[in-house]
Amino acid sequence: MAEFETSGGSSGEKTRGRTTIADGVVATIAGIAIRETEGVHSVGRGASKAIGAVAGRVGGSSGGGRGVKVEVGEKQTAVDVDIEVEYGIPIHELADRVRTHVTDAVETMTGLEVVEININVFDVHIPGDDDEDDEDSGRSSARVQ
Repeated sequence: MAEFETSGGSSGEKTRGRTTIADGVVATIAGIAIRETEGVHSVGRGASKAIGAVAGRVGGSSGGGRGVKVEVGEKQTAVDVDIEVEYGIPIHELADRVRTHVTDAVETMTGLEVVEININVFDVHIPGDDDEDDEDSGRSSARVQ
């Protein structure tokens, strides 16, 4: 968790307060930046991926940080994420874009320096695979009426 003290306009004035940024806030900012990167099909694995997909369909849900782990210090943060990429996208270029988007978003919104972004590409999404599975199961049930 990051904490900042805000001082008055000139040196010598008293502290005006403290701002604390929770780890979940940084994870949400990073998660949204990752999902907005063209070529990323999904973020997270297993349960977090499924929950993220459902949360994405339900209005008003804030599941932006699902599948993203962060470590937040006083002035720096590090991000770990598992992603599934779209087929045909050069993964090394996508990873560079993800790092740029996350760094820009987190540093702009929090003032924290992003020192590391570890990206684990766990799968490639092939368009049409999801649709074919649904059609196959429909045909199976039709045969055994």
